[in-house]
Amino acid sequence: MTTTGTTARLLDLGEAWTLSGSVELRPEPFGALAYDFHTRRLSFLKSRRLVDVVRALGSRDDVAGALDDCGVAAPERPAYLAALGALADGGLIQRRADHSQEDRTP
Repeated sequence: MTTTGTTARLLDLGEAWTLSGSVELRPEPFGALAYDFHTRRLSFLKSRRLVDVVRALGSRDDVAGALDDCGVAAPERPAYLAALGALADGGLIQRRADHSQEDRTP
């Protein structure tokens, strides 16, 4: 789903993430171009649904909520979590400081 050729971490479904403030997404027929204005790094998101998930991250309580909103079925989630992990490793998405698992009450 991304151009990253290395193995990325899997994001935790209960964590809150968002698009990094220095990153802009430009929609493309294949998905989107992601450009980081700080690092000048260009990345490709090769799925429109992945773009939707990345955009949804900032408005949902956690990764699971963003995946739910975008209709990502359970069998597809490992691939999406890996793609999001690659985006996190590249600094394109970041953990949200305003919402963490430790802040939740059971």
